[in-house]
Amino acid sequence: MRIVHSDNIMIRRYGLTKVSTGRKLFNGMIRNNWKVIEYSERDIAKFEAPLHIKPLGVPAANKKFIEVCRNWNPDLIIIGHSDLITNNTLDRVKAIMPNVPIAYINVDPPWRERNVKKLHWRKNHVDAMFITSGGDFLRQFCTGRNIVSFIPNAADPCIEDMDNSKKDELEYDLTFCGKGSETDDRYPLIVNLHNDLKDKLKFETFGIYGNPAVWGQEYDSVLSKTKMSLNLNRYEGWKYYSSARISQLMGNGILAFIWDAGQMKDIIPENCAAYFKDEDELKKKIIEFHNDNQMRKDIAGAGRKYYHDNFSGQQIIKYIAETTFGKPYSEDYIWQGEVYK
Repeated sequence: MRIVHSDNIMIRRYGLTKVSTGRKLFNGMIRNNWKVIEYSERDIAKFEAPLHIKPLGVPAANKKFIEVCRNWNPDLIIIGHSDLITNNTLDRVKAIMPNVPIAYINVDPPWRERNVKKLHWRKNHVDAMFITSGGDFLRQFCTGRNIVSFIPNAADPCIEDMDNSKKDELEYDLTFCGKGSETDDRYPLIVNLHNDLKDKLKFETFGIYGNPAVWGQEYDSVLSKTKMSLNLNRYEGWKYYSSARISQLMGNGILAFIWDAGQMKDIIPENCAAYFKDEDELKKKIIEFHNDNQMRKDIAGAGRKYYHDNFSGQQIIKYIAETTFGKPYSEDYIWQGEVYK
């Protein structure tokens, strides 16, 4: 299969990159033996612009995207984090190759108003939409002509390449990485944990109440030193939603603490993560796992295996292609019931 894959590849960051779902899905395409050409509209916009002023390069980036599609002659076009590609450009591509479906992937939070507007903005210009939230939230993006589906956050064996479940001695007993301020709903919980756990274990936060946010190699370094970590979303309770943090924790054998909300247990069983219903239960479980290192290793190890076995980029991108084309599924996907038309 020939694919044009547009996403924010972050070439312009020269290695100081964030963990990218798009990169994991691209790796999955390669592992599926598909012929893929990547297109990074933000990088192209900057490189094509006068004086490398990115906004001035947006028209050129759209023109070049059409050129890439013409030259590559794909079977499928996949649009990820590519907001600079206009709907008019997608319509022009569709006019040139009407039998080539366009699939759109969105991994942003469902509660963010601008993200909901973005999904509505795209819905009439693509054939399928894949979103990291599930449930009735997805129905509003159905047009009668498209497919809308949940997908989990992808893991990749060459990105989530650590296994801390096999390690006994690590620098951090507990971490949280995520940008936020004092107005963040997570802030009081994190402050309370710092106050209550400071004499019991080593708890470090990065990006909120503590150390600065970390990216790239610095982020990988923090993960490599972590036994347990908090998977806290800004808001909880959205069906199946988590930030991509969950794949980075579980995929690296780090015990993930997850709110028992949003029906996450439907797709990640209790023997693979540490679920909690409130702050008191969270504190209790943190201490229990801290005092029982073997239990921590067992749950984290089971979680790592489960995540890589069921939520790999290779599987998720195959699901995206099969759903977009309306083909029978080549395997049973845990989330395959979350499709809306």
